[in-house]
Amino acid sequence: MIIRRTRPVDQLPLPVVTGSRVVPALLETTALEGIGGGSACAADRVANVVDVARAGAEGAASLVPVWEMSSMRHVRLSAGMALSAPPDSWWGLVLAGEVTLGAASASSLLAEGDAVLVDARVAYRVTASTEPSTLVVGDFRLAVPAHRLPSPLIVRGFGTRHDGVAALVGKCPLERMGRPSLFAASYGNLIGAAMTASWLEEQDRDTARPDEAVAAVVAAVTARPGEQWTVQGMARLVHLSRSALGERFRRALGRGPAEVLREVRMREARRLLDDPSRPVEYVAFAVGYGSAAAFSRAFSSHHGVAPQAWRDVSSTRDAQDGEDRPGRHGESGAEQEGRRDAVRVQECAS
Repeated sequence: MIIRRTRPVDQLPLPVVTGSRVVPALLETTALEGIGGGSACAADRVANVVDVARAGAEGAASLVPVWEMSSMRHVRLSAGMALSAPPDSWWGLVLAGEVTLGAASASSLLAEGDAVLVDARVAYRVTASTEPSTLVVGDFRLAVPAHRLPSPLIVRGFGTRHDGVAALVGKCPLERMGRPSLFAASYGNLIGAAMTASWLEEQDRDTARPDEAVAAVVAAVTARPGEQWTVQGMARLVHLSRSALGERFRRALGRGPAEVLREVRMREARRLLDDPSRPVEYVAFAVGYGSAAAFSRAFSSHHGVAPQAWRDVSSTRDAQDGEDRPGRHGESGAEQEGRRDAVRVQECAS
């Protein structure tokens, strides 16, 4: 899907819901007025996205999507050069020049300021059409879905419509790879809100409105991922048959209830594995698996690596970054990271 026309976020027919616990924290601790040549307008546009996110999060029937990102980098391509091995699911913004987004069936030309969101369903190749072309690319995945977004989702003029977001990612890329940090999570939810806002304005109310039954089920499994959920149990929760619930999930999110449950459980498992004091067996039962072996098989199938191996890689990376060392005045690693993240943005804004 290609979006060419946009209007201010506060004129959308429906609220854009995002990770409200993360995005406001980013805006409240940063000096965005200095981003993009000192334009207060840039900060206002970012704030619009956040205000709508807050409003949507307060709605009882709103489904709250959660986006995950762990890295973002600048890429400079000569004419004819292809982007090397983009992540299976990724987001990109053209900063200069033009690139071609191509697959076996079709291709699209992306100009300066255009953004694209691609999931893992189809492999796309990005090739520079002019010399030189520069873009920012980050791994990007929807951990908790709220809408059935198309892939690729191309937003024309993203850099103008969401100039505050574009200035932020253009000046402050995230080079760190691995599990999402607080800073990366803020980026992910902010970009996700902006992309979803642009998509929602093209939809009519009936198409864009979240299915209340689907929203209720996703909210329940997100709140209680360790419960022994079955599709029958989910359907009973909203007084539907299994087949009716499955059809409404596929229509609203493009995937079935069991697949969404697995995604929610895997996200919670990654969060729990961040704590090395929790055995894998504990994590397995906490996210609803009857044994460590069953959990390990599911985790390996979803991530391509076993839980302990994923934890080992993350722990090694944390040790290299100093996140696990006590900070000043007894600060935890998370507190240090939050403080460093605010400093990074302020430095980029200055």
